[in-house]
Amino acid sequence: MHMQATFVPILLIVLGLAFSSCQSTGETSSTPEAASAPDSVYLAKGQQIAASTFQSLSGQLQQAMKAGGVQEAVSVCQLAANPIVDSLSQVHQAEIRRTALRVRNPKNAANDAEQAILQDYQSALEEKTAPKPKLVDLGNGQVAFYAPIIAADLCLKCHGIVGETIQEQDYAHIQALYPEDQAIGFQAGDLRGIWSIRMANSTVSD
Repeated sequence: MHMQATFVPILLIVLGLAFSSCQSTGETSSTPEAASAPDSVYLAKGQQIAASTFQSLSGQLQQAMKAGGVQEAVSVCQLAANPIVDSLSQVHQAEIRRTALRVRNPKNAANDAEQAILQDYQSALEEKTAPKPKLVDLGNGQVAFYAPIIAADLCLKCHGIVGETIQEQDYAHIQALYPEDQAIGFQAGDLRGIWSIRMANSTVSD
């Protein structure tokens, strides 16, 4: 379970935590150049894309968990998650990513801009402030939508503490697929990662 794969149980709960209050709130860093649509439209579109991606992934993940538990879900995600996200990126005419400060798959490492957002969200949580979705004008005709993904109890089966919330045999399977895994040691309420979605101006004028 790299980033796509690692959100096996997280997606079932965290989307509500991350987006339940997003419809009317969010931070923006926009300029007139990228403001061809109101910020609220970009926020809503980002939330819609994240929710659609969540729904597509969660169906496969739930089936895998029922069929074979964590190990089955890890294996299914390794094969299916990236193609699903790539396909939905084409459907929505957007670049959809999930990344984190500590990733399972090195290919999902955060870029500089994402690192800054992750650090901001981490600081907010440490200050007992709820991190909010935000927009950033990229200055190239695109707008980036970011939203936090917060670790819930269920995600600890894949990202918690080995020998406690992660069964040792399950983590051995994870390591076999992702020998560079860093995505463990989380507790419920921690910042697990972010949605990072880039949208062109035309994307929000559908």
